[in-house]
Amino acid sequence: METDRISTPQALPAGSVSSRIKQPELLAPAGDMERLRMAVLYGADAVYLAGTDFGMRAFAGNFSPEGLREAVSFAHSHGVRVYCTVNTMPRNSEMDRLPAHLEILENAGVDAVILADLGAFQLAGRYAPHIARHVSTQAGVTNYEAARAWHDAGASRVILARELSLEELCVIRDKTPSSLELEAFVHGAMCVSYSGRCLLSNYMTGRDSSRGACAQPCRYKYALMEEKRPGEFFPIEEDEQGSYIMNSHDMCMIDHLRDLLFLDSLKIEGRAKSSYYAAIITGAYRHCLDAAAAGNAIDPIWRDEVEHVSHRPYSTGFYYGPPGQYYENSRYIRQWQVAAIVENCDSAGNAILSLRNKFRAGDLAELVGPGIRPFAMVIPEMTDGDGLPLIEPRTPQSLFHMKLPRQVPSWSILRHAVNLSAKKEAF
Repeated sequence: METDRISTPQALPAGSVSSRIKQPELLAPAGDMERLRMAVLYGADAVYLAGTDFGMRAFAGNFSPEGLREAVSFAHSHGVRVYCTVNTMPRNSEMDRLPAHLEILENAGVDAVILADLGAFQLAGRYAPHIARHVSTQAGVTNYEAARAWHDAGASRVILARELSLEELCVIRDKTPSSLELEAFVHGAMCVSYSGRCLLSNYMTGRDSSRGACAQPCRYKYALMEEKRPGEFFPIEEDEQGSYIMNSHDMCMIDHLRDLLFLDSLKIEGRAKSSYYAAIITGAYRHCLDAAAAGNAIDPIWRDEVEHVSHRPYSTGFYYGPPGQYYENSRYIRQWQVAAIVENCDSAGNAILSLRNKFRAGDLAELVGPGIRPFAMVIPEMTDGDGLPLIEPRTPQSLFHMKLPRQVPSWSILRHAVNLSAKKEAF
């Protein structure tokens, strides 16, 4: 983990939050059904998703009305809550269809709706009266009076702005009713904007970040062009640390969860990220949060899991001071790739797997699964569906057989190391 630019944690501020220590909810992203299934099986207490409209991730898979019912049924059967985002800033032309959308969520049985717009918030109380209302980070709640106002209006939870320090979160907790739940982000991408309210994407590409279509221009590589020398590009000189512009870290608070136990919910960003991300990050935080709540040391093997997904260099966000910017490049670190997913496995370790990316017998790999500590293994010779020897599965999604060192649960992940830092994530 990149630690050289991560702010040094300070002691929790004095106050009454120490009397409110609890085990917060672990809230994981679910961009589609596969990602939801991974989040649920790998330990989420709740998941957040979107329908086909009014959600802030237009390029996630999202859920049709039928898909929502399936998602809620699966999550509830595992004791997991479902929250649906309705956190865009709707225009006049959209308001007429919002009530019907809210009724769909009510009928699907979602547990809460996440809202940013005041008008949408009021409509949700009217058309989805049995669903709890959570105030999105898009609302930019940065103080206790705003939090109180939303609670007085009917909100059961406020998702606090990512610009807040730990001390500011503690003050809000101390000065708001205990019946108001507080949620904060602990992991994922940091927008170069104010709580996600960014104009760059709309201005530069015509894709509105407040309507779920952000083009992430804050992650582009930039250079200067002087007006009298068109076509000549120059690096942007900033200071002795390097040339950079709008180049943020990802947030990672897995080492500091004990400082956040006064909150009601800890949120993982990433509805547009992969199923592999949903599984690995959820599993890592599940184990580390349980340890922190019990007063135990974090097992390094679970803490290391956050390094096994695609990410930008990590920081602690604004919790312990400004995170600064990453000065070297804008590429993601991608050093692991999913090879296959375990469909089922018997007590002797005889498993059927589904291929996701190419690998060969003899390769060194790792296997991790729901509740299973990651372990290394050498890929043995495999067999295809007809029982014939198989050295290198090639057809995506094809099923094949492999003898594993021990029994593992379905949806366990076989992965291997490969440098994909300059390429698009494969799974």
